[in-house]
Amino acid sequence: MTEAASENPPWDLDAPPDAHAQPDEEAPVSPLRIVEALLFVGGPPLTAVRAGEIVRGLTPEQFGQAIDELTQSYRKQGRPYAVQPSGHGFVLALRPRYQRVLEKLHGGVREARLSTAAVDVLALVAYRQPATKAEVDSLRGGESGSLLRQLVRRGLIQIAYRGDANQKEVSYGTTPRFLEMFGLQSLDDLPRTRDLQQL
Repeated sequence: MTEAASENPPWDLDAPPDAHAQPDEEAPVSPLRIVEALLFVGGPPLTAVRAGEIVRGLTPEQFGQAIDELTQSYRKQGRPYAVQPSGHGFVLALRPRYQRVLEKLHGGVREARLSTAAVDVLALVAYRQPATKAEVDSLRGGESGSLLRQLVRRGLIQIAYRGDANQKEVSYGTTPRFLEMFGLQSLDDLPRTRDLQQL
Protein backbone atom coordinates (compact mmCIF):
# COMPACT_ATOMS: atom_id res chain seq x y z
CA MET A 1 0.00 0.00 0.00
CA THR A 2 1.30 3.46 -0.80
CA GLU A 3 2.36 5.96 1.83
CA ALA A 4 -0.57 8.25 0.93
CA ALA A 5 -3.07 5.42 1.31
CA SER A 6 -1.74 4.47 4.75
CA GLU A 7 -2.14 8.05 6.02
CA ASN A 8 -5.87 8.12 5.16
CA PRO A 9 -8.08 5.54 6.91
CA PRO A 10 -10.49 3.64 4.61
CA TRP A 11 -13.89 5.16 4.03
CA ASP A 12 -16.41 3.08 5.99
CA LEU A 13 -19.68 2.35 4.17
CA ASP A 14 -21.43 1.80 7.50
CA ALA A 15 -20.14 4.98 9.13
CA PRO A 16 -22.77 7.40 10.46
CA PRO A 17 -23.33 10.64 8.53
CA ASP A 18 -20.94 13.53 9.12
CA ALA A 19 -22.32 15.85 11.80
CA HIS A 20 -21.09 18.85 9.77
CA ALA A 21 -22.66 17.71 6.49
CA GLN A 22 -25.21 19.84 4.68
CA PRO A 23 -28.83 18.55 4.75
CA ASP A 24 -28.54 17.07 1.26
CA GLU A 25 -25.29 15.33 2.28
CA GLU A 26 -26.61 13.59 5.42
CA ALA A 27 -27.74 10.38 3.70
CA PRO A 28 -25.14 7.58 3.59
CA VAL A 29 -23.16 7.53 0.36
CA SER A 30 -23.91 4.52 -1.83
CA PRO A 31 -21.13 2.21 -3.05
CA LEU A 32 -22.17 3.15 -6.60
CA ARG A 33 -21.43 6.84 -6.04
CA ILE A 34 -18.15 6.12 -4.26
CA VAL A 35 -16.94 3.95 -7.15
CA GLU A 36 -18.06 6.64 -9.59
CA ALA A 37 -16.10 9.26 -7.63
CA LEU A 38 -12.99 7.05 -7.61
CA LEU A 39 -13.22 6.61 -11.38
CA PHE A 40 -13.78 10.35 -11.82
CA VAL A 41 -10.62 11.20 -9.86
CA GLY A 42 -8.57 9.18 -12.35
CA GLY A 43 -5.08 7.80 -12.01
CA PRO A 44 -4.14 4.14 -12.46
CA PRO A 45 -6.96 1.77 -13.49
CA LEU A 46 -9.30 1.16 -10.55
CA THR A 47 -9.47 -2.46 -9.40
CA ALA A 48 -11.80 -4.15 -6.93
CA VAL A 49 -8.84 -4.68 -4.60
CA ARG A 50 -7.82 -0.99 -4.66
CA ALA A 51 -11.41 0.16 -4.21
CA GLY A 52 -11.73 -2.21 -1.22
CA GLU A 53 -8.60 -0.68 0.34
CA ILE A 54 -10.14 2.78 0.06
CA VAL A 55 -13.70 1.88 1.07
CA ARG A 56 -14.03 -0.44 4.06
CA GLY A 57 -16.80 -2.97 3.48
CA LEU A 58 -16.84 -2.69 -0.32
CA THR A 59 -16.87 -6.23 -1.69
CA PRO A 60 -15.66 -7.29 -5.15
CA GLU A 61 -19.28 -8.13 -5.97
CA GLN A 62 -20.44 -4.61 -5.05
CA PHE A 63 -17.59 -3.18 -7.09
CA GLY A 64 -18.59 -5.27 -10.12
CA GLN A 65 -22.24 -4.31 -9.74
CA ALA A 66 -21.31 -0.62 -9.53
CA ILE A 67 -19.18 -0.87 -12.69
CA ASP A 68 -22.03 -2.62 -14.56
CA GLU A 69 -24.62 -0.10 -13.37
CA LEU A 70 -22.48 2.90 -14.28
CA THR A 71 -21.73 1.43 -17.71
CA GLN A 72 -25.42 0.92 -18.47
CA SER A 73 -26.44 4.27 -17.01
CA TYR A 74 -23.86 6.24 -19.03
CA ARG A 75 -24.86 4.42 -22.22
CA LYS A 76 -28.59 5.11 -21.68
CA GLN A 77 -27.94 8.76 -20.89
CA GLY A 78 -25.71 9.23 -23.95
CA ARG A 79 -22.83 10.53 -21.83
CA PRO A 80 -19.64 11.54 -23.68
CA TYR A 81 -17.65 9.24 -21.39
CA ALA A 82 -17.78 5.56 -20.49
CA VAL A 83 -16.30 3.11 -18.02
CA GLN A 84 -13.70 1.16 -19.96
CA PRO A 85 -11.54 -1.81 -18.99
CA SER A 86 -7.85 -0.99 -18.74
CA GLY A 87 -5.25 -3.47 -17.56
CA HIS A 88 -6.76 -5.35 -14.62
CA GLY A 89 -9.11 -2.50 -13.70
CA PHE A 90 -11.32 0.23 -15.12
CA VAL A 91 -10.98 3.89 -16.12
CA LEU A 92 -13.44 6.63 -16.95
CA ALA A 93 -12.63 7.71 -20.50
CA LEU A 94 -14.09 9.77 -23.31
CA ARG A 95 -15.96 7.89 -26.01
CA PRO A 96 -14.08 7.80 -29.34
CA ARG A 97 -16.31 10.40 -31.00
CA TYR A 98 -15.34 12.93 -28.30
CA GLN A 99 -11.56 12.38 -28.45
CA ARG A 100 -11.11 15.62 -30.39
CA VAL A 101 -12.23 17.50 -27.28
CA LEU A 102 -9.27 16.05 -25.37
CA GLU A 103 -6.88 16.84 -28.20
CA LYS A 104 -8.16 20.42 -28.43
CA LEU A 105 -7.80 20.87 -24.67
CA HIS A 106 -4.37 19.27 -24.21
CA GLY A 107 -2.93 19.72 -27.68
CA GLY A 108 -2.52 17.11 -30.34
CA VAL A 109 -0.06 14.55 -29.06
CA ARG A 110 -0.63 12.61 -32.27
CA GLU A 111 0.53 15.61 -34.28
CA ALA A 112 3.73 16.00 -32.25
CA ARG A 113 6.53 13.58 -32.97
CA LEU A 114 8.59 12.14 -30.16
CA SER A 115 12.34 12.18 -30.56
CA THR A 116 14.19 8.86 -30.65
CA ALA A 117 15.51 9.59 -27.17
CA ALA A 118 11.98 10.26 -25.85
CA VAL A 119 10.74 7.00 -27.40
CA ASP A 120 13.65 5.16 -25.73
CA VAL A 121 12.73 6.62 -22.32
CA LEU A 122 9.04 5.85 -22.88
CA ALA A 123 9.88 2.23 -23.77
CA LEU A 124 12.06 1.85 -20.68
CA VAL A 125 9.32 3.17 -18.42
CA ALA A 126 6.70 0.98 -20.13
CA TYR A 127 8.68 -2.22 -19.71
CA ARG A 128 10.33 -1.54 -16.35
CA GLN A 129 7.60 0.33 -14.48
CA PRO A 130 7.58 1.51 -11.85
CA ALA A 131 10.95 2.94 -12.91
CA THR A 132 12.94 5.70 -11.25
CA LYS A 133 14.90 8.37 -13.10
CA ALA A 134 18.13 6.80 -11.83
CA GLU A 135 17.15 3.44 -13.37
CA VAL A 136 16.26 5.07 -16.69
CA ASP A 137 19.50 7.10 -16.67
CA SER A 138 21.52 3.97 -15.94
CA LEU A 139 19.89 1.92 -18.69
CA ARG A 140 20.22 4.74 -21.25
CA GLY A 141 23.66 5.80 -20.16
CA GLY A 142 22.62 9.46 -20.02
CA GLU A 143 20.49 12.14 -18.34
CA SER A 144 16.74 11.58 -18.78
CA GLY A 145 15.14 14.22 -16.55
CA SER A 146 13.95 16.54 -19.33
CA LEU A 147 12.62 13.63 -21.38
CA LEU A 148 10.68 12.25 -18.40
CA ARG A 149 9.17 15.71 -17.78
CA GLN A 150 8.24 15.98 -21.47
CA LEU A 151 6.48 12.60 -21.39
CA VAL A 152 4.62 13.57 -18.19
CA ARG A 153 3.48 16.84 -19.85
CA ARG A 154 2.21 14.87 -22.84
CA GLY A 155 0.23 12.57 -20.58
CA LEU A 156 2.08 9.41 -21.62
CA ILE A 157 3.68 8.69 -18.24
CA GLN A 158 2.86 9.71 -14.68
CA ILE A 159 4.33 9.48 -11.22
CA ALA A 160 3.43 5.96 -10.11
CA TYR A 161 4.39 6.49 -6.47
CA ARG A 162 6.85 8.39 -4.35
CA GLY A 163 9.65 6.57 -2.59
CA ASP A 164 9.63 5.92 1.14
CA ALA A 165 11.22 8.23 3.69
CA ASN A 166 14.67 6.87 2.95
CA GLN A 167 14.26 7.11 -0.84
CA LYS A 168 13.21 10.52 -2.08
CA GLU A 169 13.13 9.64 -5.79
CA VAL A 170 9.80 9.16 -7.53
CA SER A 171 8.90 6.24 -9.77
CA TYR A 172 7.20 6.54 -13.15
CA GLY A 173 4.61 4.43 -14.93
CA THR A 174 2.54 4.70 -18.09
CA THR A 175 -0.94 6.23 -18.25
CA PRO A 176 -4.24 5.08 -19.77
CA ARG A 177 -3.51 7.60 -22.53
CA PHE A 178 -0.31 5.72 -23.36
CA LEU A 179 -2.37 2.54 -23.86
CA GLU A 180 -4.88 4.43 -25.98
CA MET A 181 -2.24 6.13 -28.14
CA PHE A 182 -0.55 2.82 -28.91
CA GLY A 183 -3.78 0.86 -29.36
CA LEU A 184 -3.23 -1.40 -26.33
CA GLN A 185 -5.90 -2.82 -24.03
CA SER A 186 -3.38 -3.39 -21.24
CA LEU A 187 0.35 -3.55 -20.58
CA ASP A 188 0.12 -7.29 -21.24
CA ASP A 189 -0.34 -6.36 -24.93
CA LEU A 190 3.16 -4.83 -25.16
CA PRO A 191 5.33 -6.71 -27.67
CA ARG A 192 7.36 -9.43 -25.97
CA THR A 193 10.48 -10.27 -27.94
CA ARG A 194 13.72 -11.67 -26.55
CA ASP A 195 15.43 -8.29 -26.97
CA LEU A 196 12.65 -6.36 -25.23
CA GLN A 197 12.57 -8.76 -22.29
CA GLN A 198 16.24 -8.02 -21.66
CA LEU A 199 15.56 -4.32 -21.14
